[in-house]
Formats: sequence, C-alpha cells, structure tokens
Amino acid sequence: MSATQAALTQLLPLAGDTFDKNKVTPGILGFLVFAALAVGVWALMKSMNRHMGRVDFEESPAPTSPTPKPTQAP
Repeated sequence: MSATQAALTQLLPLAGDTFDKNKVTPGILGFLVFAALAVGVWALMKSMNRHMGRVDFEESPAPTSPTPKPTQAP
C-alpha cells in the first residue's frame, strides 16, 4: 500500500456520513487552479501577439537561375 493510499484510508473515516461519493465537486481549489491556468494562457497569448508584432520580415526576391533544358531520349 502506498503512502497516499494509507493517508486516504485514515482520512475517510473522519469525513463520517457527510461524505457523499456521488456529489464530489472540485471546490474552490479547483476553481483557483483553473483561473490561474486561464490567466497564464491569456498572458502568454498577449506576449506572443506583442512579439509577433515586432517581427519585421521582408522576403528577398528569388535569385534568377537558368532554367534547365529538357533532355530528349535517343
């Protein structure tokens, strides 16, 4: 038995009859984690847009090269 399972089996009796396995919700901690991830993604997208706006890309013209002549079979 792992340490996590041992701790869980010790904590479950403390919940008593009020613990309903069918109505478990993520609670405030789940909301805070989700909100932190959303703020992080928003900040990364804002930073990416700012960096992409600074890119100055000017494509150079393709070098002129002679076109190869087709060879004919004898």
